[in-house]
Amino acid sequence: MRLFGRKDDEDQEPVMPGDLIADFWEWWERTRPQLDGMVAAEEPERLAETLEPAVAAVHPRLVYEIAPGRGAAHALVVTAAGDAELRSLAHRWAKAAPPADLLWEFHPSRQANPLALELTLDVGGKEFALEELMLGLRVPRGSARIDVAAYHPVFSDLDDETRMEAALLALDWLLGEDDVARWIGEITAATFQPIDAVSAAHLRAVVDDVASGYDEEQWALLEGQTAGGAPLVATTRYPLRPVDYPLFDQHIQITLPYSHRDENGLPVGDSLIALRDFEERLAARLTKLHADAILAAHLSAEGHRVIHLYADPTGEAAIHAKELIVSWQEGDPVVDVDSDPAWVSVAPFLS
Repeated sequence: MRLFGRKDDEDQEPVMPGDLIADFWEWWERTRPQLDGMVAAEEPERLAETLEPAVAAVHPRLVYEIAPGRGAAHALVVTAAGDAELRSLAHRWAKAAPPADLLWEFHPSRQANPLALELTLDVGGKEFALEELMLGLRVPRGSARIDVAAYHPVFSDLDDETRMEAALLALDWLLGEDDVARWIGEITAATFQPIDAVSAAHLRAVVDDVASGYDEEQWALLEGQTAGGAPLVATTRYPLRPVDYPLFDQHIQITLPYSHRDENGLPVGDSLIALRDFEERLAARLTKLHADAILAAHLSAEGHRVIHLYADPTGEAAIHAKELIVSWQEGDPVVDVDSDPAWVSVAPFLS
């Protein structure tokens, strides 16, 4: 298992993420009076100097910002900033946070700002008013995502990297970071206004319209080939997105050999019945886990079915999987468990 955190010397155990998170919140309680004073005195530089090392101690690639709160005066946001490897860490940080109060609330991702279109930022020395942002929006056929071409009058005066950073930040404020991950596909920062571009004010309505087609659980049937050229059939949850299950960073792979197959190596007859029965019993187990695990995808090829589960490692999904395979009678089943916060093992199926 890959560990986050530090290791002070060769004789000490690595510091686990949960310990680092607990250390942060203990620090927060001790330092809270000073932090409140810095906010009241409007001392952003001192506040940054105090907060930055504390957040970096949880993980140096986490990003923090202080934003207006939804219910509280201020929100402390500690985010993975698009780094899928760190999303679960940020969410565990927020899960361990103290209850929100009148002054502070806590989030593991940037939240949509209802006043986003009233904001004007300094971007590369230029004024970036979000109300002037125009968007070219395209939904590819059969896709659950919207491709966005963002244009702003100042983009022609900025370098490529600065343009993209401004476009990404604007989308986060308009939709919230998690909805950008869910519904936005390819993003480009254009120096010319796209044909049929619309005001950024319309983005939420377009996203809501696309999202309305995926209110209920859906599955997609796919066909392809293995690396060796053998036929492959897969069934995957659709859309399949790690952002919907931020604490599910444990990958559980169940491999079931089957005896009855056709000339392409795909299951038939009694084996197909046995596989369906196994997955029904697996689904019943997952239901009992109270949403601590999901079936992401399964595929069949060359006499084997591979089932991919993702779970919260603090739950018991791996134990249930290992108990369940004991009943499999067609060859020797295998359960492999590892840490996969970016869902690399099912990358071909991610929406």
